[in-house]
Amino acid sequence: MSEPEQQTGETPARRPAFGDPDASLIEQMGGIRGLVFSSIPILTFVPVNSFWGLDAAIWAALGVAVAMLAWSLARRQNPQPAISGFIGVAICVFIAWRTGDAKGYFLYGIITQAVYGAVFLISALVRWPLVGVIWSFLDKRGMAWRKNRQARKWYAVATWAWAALFAIRAVLQYALYLNDEVTWLGAARIGMGWPLALVAFLVTVWAVRRAMELDEPMRPVDGETQQVARDAEAVGAEAATGDGGAGESGASPRPSMADDASLDDGKG
Repeated sequence: MSEPEQQTGETPARRPAFGDPDASLIEQMGGIRGLVFSSIPILTFVPVNSFWGLDAAIWAALGVAVAMLAWSLARRQNPQPAISGFIGVAICVFIAWRTGDAKGYFLYGIITQAVYGAVFLISALVRWPLVGVIWSFLDKRGMAWRKNRQARKWYAVATWAWAALFAIRAVLQYALYLNDEVTWLGAARIGMGWPLALVAFLVTVWAVRRAMELDEPMRPVDGETQQVARDAEAVGAEAATGDGGAGESGASPRPSMADDASLDDGKG
């Protein structure tokens, strides 16, 4: 614990890893566990389906998802990635089972990518860029950035990047879906997952930092700003009352009444 924390007895609120320059890139994107939990079920489903059929692939993918969830709980890790992965796998295998086709496993992902892309696109068009809204919620900065045109522009840049990412995924994977390319669907799901997300994430971090710089309010540092303001106010008041003004400005003092009288006597 740092010295300020020891003095106040308070622990500062933890900032989200996203956009934190002290956090590694992989931490900002959710960590290695997120990558593993999203990839292993697909790497299991596709080859098992090729060798042993759809039923075996369904049970294999479910088994892997359950094993990853149990592993996270046993190690007392954050179970959120494993829970999300299990729910996603359960939905995918259910669609594959209902349709009786292995390519149905990828239909849910294609639909969600299309929906995400549409939401991000619409938010940018109506000038409520979703990246800015999400970041305001995570960083607790409020929505004041919407009044700053330049900050809103940078949040829109990041939002457009994600809209493009989701659109590319949805269109290309749907084309493979129509052609019954199950193996290529699995490859595309992984290959277009983290690599493209990395590109969009880098654009997002760059754009969000630009927006934060523009939206950063001016705050005093150790009272320096208030002291400067007080000094300026004192100087202004001194100039208005004329105290000490003659000596510093170099202007000649106004003659007094006695001086006026002596001048008149001299003239007379």
